[in-house]
Amino acid sequence: MTRLRMLAVLAVLASPALAEDLTPQSYQNLLTPLVQGGSDVLGAPLAYPAGTPNVTSAIVTVPVGGETGWHEHEVPLFAYILEGELTVDYGTKGKKTYRTGEAVLEAVGWPHNGVNTGTVPMKLVAVYMGGGTAANTIKVDASASK
Repeated sequence: MTRLRMLAVLAVLASPALAEDLTPQSYQNLLTPLVQGGSDVLGAPLAYPAGTPNVTSAIVTVPVGGETGWHEHEVPLFAYILEGELTVDYGTKGKKTYRTGEAVLEAVGWPHNGVNTGTVPMKLVAVYMGGGTAANTIKVDASASK
């Protein structure tokens, strides 16, 4: 009887249906796309900086009513809002509000300021796709907003 059970288990493990479930294509079912594209939130094409790649990831937290301060990015930046709400002022390009569960390819080379307009601390995951001597973030004067 034990031999029969072993053969049954082997038959199940060797079945084509199970084999299909172990192929790389089945992993696609594990993915939930957040954002995809070749341009930032303002429509500018993304370009990686020259030099040795340097990817940095960080959790950014802004308290209720707090601001990021006017700044810009010299490298492409992916951001995903974990909690709260952030309204970003892009100057002449307008304002956009990002909420929990939303993702964005942030503006590159364009001054902007984020304000927590929600009721809880805003937390986001930031992934800077940098390299060479390009800075992830540089502070700019508010009057530099375009």
